[in-house]
This record gives sequence, C-alpha cells and structure tokens, in this order.
Amino acid sequence: MKNQISEWKQQLKNELKKLRKLGPAMRGSIVLLKVNCGNKKCNCYKKKNAKHPAYYFSVNMNKKTKLIYLGKRRLNLAREYNNNYYRLWDILNNMTEIAMKIVKMS
Repeated sequence: MKNQISEWKQQLKNELKKLRKLGPAMRGSIVLLKVNCGNKKCNCYKKKNAKHPAYYFSVNMNKKTKLIYLGKRRLNLAREYNNNYYRLWDILNNMTEIAMKIVKMS
C-alpha cells in the first residue's frame, strides 16, 4: 500500500509539472457572428444575408455575458489561452482523482 501511495504522489508531482508549464488561461468560448460593417456601399448593407464573419470571445462573468472583438489578429492568442484553460481543467481533474486515492488510503 505504501508503494502505491508513493506512485500516486509521483503522479501528483507530474501533474504539478504540467501545471507549471501552462501559460495564461482564459475561460469562455470563441464565437463566430455575422455582422454588418456599416458601409452603405457594401453587400452586407444592401442584402440581408450577406454579412461579414466576425470572431468574438464570449464569457459569462458575474451573471453577465461579456464579448470582446477578436478579429483575425487576436483569434490565435484567444484560442491558445482558451486551450490552456481546458488543459488546466484536465490537470485539475487528474490531480483531484489522484489526491482522492491518496486521502482514501491514508
């Protein structure tokens, strides 16, 4: 049993190493909205179904949905931060599972 607990503790250390390597994280979703640009000469102004794709980051904070415009320039950075959030969540779930085993056997 001590051998098993030592192995689990090593697994926890490995998860902590992954956590330390993780960069900034951002909870939320990347959404694609169709918008009018406002230019009266543009097709999106003249036709109802000819709207431009626009990327936003959406997150619910304090019971309110917040949106920030990403555009193409900030899209990859937002994706990276959002992916880090999901990696963080996976690491935390793994750590919880391992820690529960250790606590149960101690």
